[in-house]
Amino acid sequence: MNGDASLQARARIHAALGDPARLAIVDALTLGDASPGEIGHDLTMPTNLVAHHLKVLQDAGLIVRTRSEGDRRRTYLRLQPGALASLTPPPLQDADRVVFVCTHNSARSQLAAALWRDRVGGPVASAGTKPAARVHPRAVKVAHRHGLVLDPAGTAHVSDVAHQGDLVIAVCDNAHEDLTGEVRPQLHWSVPDPIRVNTEAAFEAAYTDLAQRIDRLAPAVPHAAEQN
Repeated sequence: MNGDASLQARARIHAALGDPARLAIVDALTLGDASPGEIGHDLTMPTNLVAHHLKVLQDAGLIVRTRSEGDRRRTYLRLQPGALASLTPPPLQDADRVVFVCTHNSARSQLAAALWRDRVGGPVASAGTKPAARVHPRAVKVAHRHGLVLDPAGTAHVSDVAHQGDLVIAVCDNAHEDLTGEVRPQLHWSVPDPIRVNTEAAFEAAYTDLAQRIDRLAPAVPHAAEQN
């Protein structure tokens, strides 16, 4: 019976990916998260068609929906981690540097930059839209636990860090929704804010989420791919 269930699940996945529009949606979500409206805009697809394709992908277990931590009316879509193993990320344009941005530059963006520096190498920075005075102690602790180093006082404002030519990645919903103009993020990762929960487990979950996304992104960034 378990074998039959597995076959049925795989058949739903293959059927879902057999449609060009749904495959385009999955490609769009391979490296980052997006709202249904952003998907429709980027793929020039009407709202009702986006809703139909998203339902098929969700029923196949390929995507999940999360509520924005910033604008609570907004929903973001992300691919299920287990659905990504056989997908090839689309290539990105070359960038001078990778810049991770969150609201306070005190946890997620700091961990992401440290992970990138350790696993990928090359120019990387982090910043916040409303930077805190210090990096959160639990972020420093989880970084040390995984052999990474964070400067507890090393926070910065995004306007002082990000420049044209950078690959800007918003690792929180608020930053994605607030940033505009030259530092508009090219990618959005809807990583839950561990400071809201403020437990060791929440910070560890954020670390794991960021590590998986960085491993997925690195082959699509030209300079990073050359170094690995």
